[in-house]
Amino acid sequence: MSGHPSPGSRLGGVGAALFFGLATLGAVQFLRPEGALTPPPLTNLANAMSVPAASLPPTASPAADAFGESGEVKVRFALPGEHVEFPIAIAGSSDSLAYQWVNAVDQTTPGPARPLTAAPTIAPHGAGFYHLAVIRGDTREVLSEPTLVVMVPFDHKLGDWVNGYRIGTYLSERFGGYDRPVGFIEVTPSMLDLAITKHLKLSDFVTHDDQGDVWPKYVALNPRLLDKLELVFADLGSRVRPGLAVDMHSGFRSPSHNSRVERAARDSRHQYGDAADLAIDADGDGRITMTDELLVMLAVERVESAHPDLVGGLGLYTSRRYRTPYVHIDARGKRTRWQG
Repeated sequence: MSGHPSPGSRLGGVGAALFFGLATLGAVQFLRPEGALTPPPLTNLANAMSVPAASLPPTASPAADAFGESGEVKVRFALPGEHVEFPIAIAGSSDSLAYQWVNAVDQTTPGPARPLTAAPTIAPHGAGFYHLAVIRGDTREVLSEPTLVVMVPFDHKLGDWVNGYRIGTYLSERFGGYDRPVGFIEVTPSMLDLAITKHLKLSDFVTHDDQGDVWPKYVALNPRLLDKLELVFADLGSRVRPGLAVDMHSGFRSPSHNSRVERAARDSRHQYGDAADLAIDADGDGRITMTDELLVMLAVERVESAHPDLVGGLGLYTSRRYRTPYVHIDARGKRTRWQG
């Protein structure tokens, strides 16, 4: 269905054309008091560690920088053994601090403690989900958020498969000039309910294919999409209406599954983890109607205007083939619009 517009699916009709004309009129930046400057990653940690506070016990907390532009992304992504910015703030004595990763599933520690400095942390060498523990002497404080997601690198894919799960073949593996994901999130049943943003769970992005009994599953996911979606939700008033209803139709689609989806674009952005098809009850009346999705589209236009680094595709799907109207939102880096 959606991905990017195919021939004949370009936005048509006076009403839709008028909407897009009006909507058009309609890097890291984090939630801070108005006028506040955005410090570089780990500045909070460096500043905290430079202030003597020996009389206070060490207390660690994630900095605002840790939650993306929206302030609502609860995961950070890395490849095995990669240097990763993990912004935290330290209150109290900063002497002899260390850090260690704790597996979010079984609470094991996959590697030794390392000195905690202003330098980036080093991700664990095994794929999985991890929390950061800050250590001083016998005291250890584990941060429950954000969760570090260590991915399986793309080059671990063998043919169409990753560890027994069928992914299929990307165009980049056959031809030049196409994208490919950096890696894949390894998903087990116990992690399906992991909150990856304020409104979304990991299960929202698992491919709806014919491999229901195959575990682990693998998902490509781009954090830029998560930020964009949460900024759209915030624009729709989710901060004053926490019960914003979001119905995720499609997140990640493996190339294997995408090839079986009727009218799906051959190079659909869903395959790269930076696209979502979703319906939102934007006006809060308990129904999903065209009015809701037009409100969502206006919100996307405003978010892209305020955050040009998150620009991407926006499609409106209204056919009677679909149970409700819905929108496609992606963060491909190029503005494009269509109706399907």
